[in-house]
Amino acid sequence: MTTTTTKDRAPTGLAQSTQTRGLRPLIRFGDQPLRVLYHHRIASSDGQFTHIDEMVRSLRSLDAEVCVVGPEVHKFDKGHGGSAGWVGLLKAVLPRVLYEIAEAAYSFVVYVRLRRAVARFKPDVIYERYALFQPAGVWVSRRTGVPLLLEVNAPYAIARRRYGGLKLEWLADLCERYTFVGATRVFPVTRVLGEMLIGMGVSAERIVVIPNAIDPRKFEWLPTVDQAKATLGLSGHTVVGFIGFVREWDRLDEMVTWLAQRPKHDSVVLLIVGDGPVRSQLEDQARQLDVAHKVRFTGVLPREEVPAVAMAFDIALQTALVPYASPLCLFEYMALGKAIVAPDQANHHEVLRNGVDCEMYRPQERGSLQAVVQALLDDPNLRAALGRAARRAVKEREFHWVGNAKRVIEAVRDVYPCGGYSVRSQEPDVAAVGRGVDDAV
Repeated sequence: MTTTTTKDRAPTGLAQSTQTRGLRPLIRFGDQPLRVLYHHRIASSDGQFTHIDEMVRSLRSLDAEVCVVGPEVHKFDKGHGGSAGWVGLLKAVLPRVLYEIAEAAYSFVVYVRLRRAVARFKPDVIYERYALFQPAGVWVSRRTGVPLLLEVNAPYAIARRRYGGLKLEWLADLCERYTFVGATRVFPVTRVLGEMLIGMGVSAERIVVIPNAIDPRKFEWLPTVDQAKATLGLSGHTVVGFIGFVREWDRLDEMVTWLAQRPKHDSVVLLIVGDGPVRSQLEDQARQLDVAHKVRFTGVLPREEVPAVAMAFDIALQTALVPYASPLCLFEYMALGKAIVAPDQANHHEVLRNGVDCEMYRPQERGSLQAVVQALLDDPNLRAALGRAARRAVKEREFHWVGNAKRVIEAVRDVYPCGGYSVRSQEPDVAAVGRGVDDAV
């Protein structure tokens, strides 16, 4: 684990993140910039680490000093999912119950490292990305009096019980509730998740919803749709696309079956920008149905290359995930100006408007997805209108990382309503990025 230091209300009562357009707030404690100790436990280089990296850069662009404390094994991740390095090895060789005990025991190691970082860096707040069996942030906050801002992307005790075969359920539930209730402010990624947190004992006044986002700079100077298709050898084809790590619950097998039911010389192809554990199954299915030429996988790509490849999409698919998620790819589709097809779920209604910047399907209704896709295939003008509206929504509703950093700043304002806290303003600069140095804890 290393430390990187750099200078540089909803209807239910949940605090909805505010729009802070115009002047750029720069936090000051007296004459000093805000000091944020950012802690995470991510061991992969997937979308999770993208979230961390972008938030740190954006906080620094708003003149905050950020000290990052977290594992370095993500640097060895090849992007194939799961955890890298020794973390992945432990997951592979240990019985699940022993691995969960190791996770919980690791909290004591984290506690010591966080205490050292607090003593050296003297932060104004601790910002932590929530992880299961990880109450160390609450311990340090209570011991030192430094407020804890907790970002919550999922209720992992619930998620792992359902999808990962959780063994120590009682301990997971205990740690999860303790961490949620013990944080000074909690940042769920959706209002749906915020409601779940309230059900676990978190007061609505301490909850601020902050969804996922994009970096606008990475969506500039992209190829045209035709150029992107030509690069992939898909000129003349209509591309239905998906970005992500494909798993069984994405149910893309239904789309492969649908392709096989279409006319033999139909121009529609399915382009999957990513990889996943069911790739071989989908490719086998496509071969058996004689549509292998209509199902394309790019494999794992560097994150910065994804937007240029996804420009080839005519229609972008958002699959039916858990009801509390804030899918990163959804915001990427919006920034690319694509016609989005998304499940009719409450979490998606927080971001999208059915019939305005997307078309929604009923995930429980067989054939609904294919019917909506077909309607968009038949109406290129509607596809274009949906894409334009989606791109506008990203800008108007500040679905970018600097916007999220501003929302964090507003939460800090609530934590420090007086006494040394001040905000000065500067013109917005979403491109500003701080400089950093590494310092081992």
